[in-house]
Amino acid sequence: MGLTDYLRVMFPPLPSSERQVTLPWSGDLPYVNFGGRLYSLLNQTYHGDDVEMAGELREPTGLFATNAIIFACMAKRMKLFSEARPRYRRLTNGKPGDLWGDRSLDILDHPWPGGATGDLLARAILDVDLLGNFYAIRRAGVIHRLRPDWVQIVLSSADAIDARVIGYVYFPGGEHSGSDPEPLDRDEVAHFAPYPDPTARFRGMSWLTPIVREVMADSAATSHKLKFFQNAATPNMIVKRGNPLPTQTFKEWVAEMRASSEGTQNAYRTFYMSQGADATVVGKDFQQIEFRATQGAGEVRIIAASGLHPVIVGVSESLQGSSLNSGNFNAARRLTADTFLRPDWRNFFASMETLVPPPSGSQLWYDDKDIPFLREDTKDAAEIQDIKSRSIRTLVDGGYTPETVVKAVMAEDMSLLKHSGLYSVQLQPPGTTAAPETVTAPTNGKVPTGGPA
Repeated sequence: MGLTDYLRVMFPPLPSSERQVTLPWSGDLPYVNFGGRLYSLLNQTYHGDDVEMAGELREPTGLFATNAIIFACMAKRMKLFSEARPRYRRLTNGKPGDLWGDRSLDILDHPWPGGATGDLLARAILDVDLLGNFYAIRRAGVIHRLRPDWVQIVLSSADAIDARVIGYVYFPGGEHSGSDPEPLDRDEVAHFAPYPDPTARFRGMSWLTPIVREVMADSAATSHKLKFFQNAATPNMIVKRGNPLPTQTFKEWVAEMRASSEGTQNAYRTFYMSQGADATVVGKDFQQIEFRATQGAGEVRIIAASGLHPVIVGVSESLQGSSLNSGNFNAARRLTADTFLRPDWRNFFASMETLVPPPSGSQLWYDDKDIPFLREDTKDAAEIQDIKSRSIRTLVDGGYTPETVVKAVMAEDMSLLKHSGLYSVQLQPPGTTAAPETVTAPTNGKVPTGGPA
């Protein structure tokens, strides 16, 4: 059974009368209600009409646009991730060698008209952050990004041990848009999913999924802060009257009290009440609930899930004490590079080998040498160059060919060294000794010119 046969069984044509928007809800799925809108954080397929999403469900991009800490993390990840450049890396006996490139990498340097490598990388990490997956195809010399929630993965068998991906299906406008699905062969789709979904073998998961409650708490804390200032920067209060009032009179009295006391325009004004009324504070102010510590701890947990460090993002919890020490910042920078940037770059360019097959003996890799964020301090860089220079001098003096010495030191692979067959400082061929000096016998008791004294 081929891919087309699977599609006929799995996705029969949908009558136009059945095109509708459905809200995927099952049990306690993590949706965030913010500003009257629902935002899902799971890797779901959203059902829409022609192109735009109907109703208020407009994919998780709402969090990117409305939650400050999520925006800060995703923007920082996107800026850093988009800095790498594509290159090939030679492999010698399975060991990595030097980087090189040719015209076949032009498709990654300019993936689409007006686009650059940074645009491709930015789109890839943004899709991964929001939906856990990035899909792309190559047609007519152009790389096309596929919207992740419009892509379905087709398996040979859903539950079999030897199940494998046999293809992909792209639904323009969504699965229930009514548009004809387009089958895509497995070998023409690049699939980048650095965070595996534990419930699916071949699909990725957004790093936002495990921190749904942290995001909800952070949004609630921001709303709480806004309500506090909208209430004239005062805690909740109960106002009591000693004598009962008719219902209509009570409502008018409440309306007059609210108009004269609530809102930022009435902050810090003296509060006047008629005889028999009493005001009692209910709840706690920001200082009593340690609002900064409460919200700050949630921010740090969100940043940790993003793979960054609070010092890199620059939240309030990182702008005090020893966090401002330059050594701590350098350590945070290296941690971010070693645990997020380099592993994800390696995964991304390996995934793109589907669209840009590397030449034999090489692999698609990245070049991070010109990225300011990853540059070592001037002193560290100078020390590294000094050590490499001394290593090259020692190996060349030992008789190894200069070109192989440079390759071996730069690749940190001594198996690349080749010996010239010459030894010692004079680099004489083995077994060769200097010819003995000829001395002419003295004549008439005189030492010939140039001879020994």
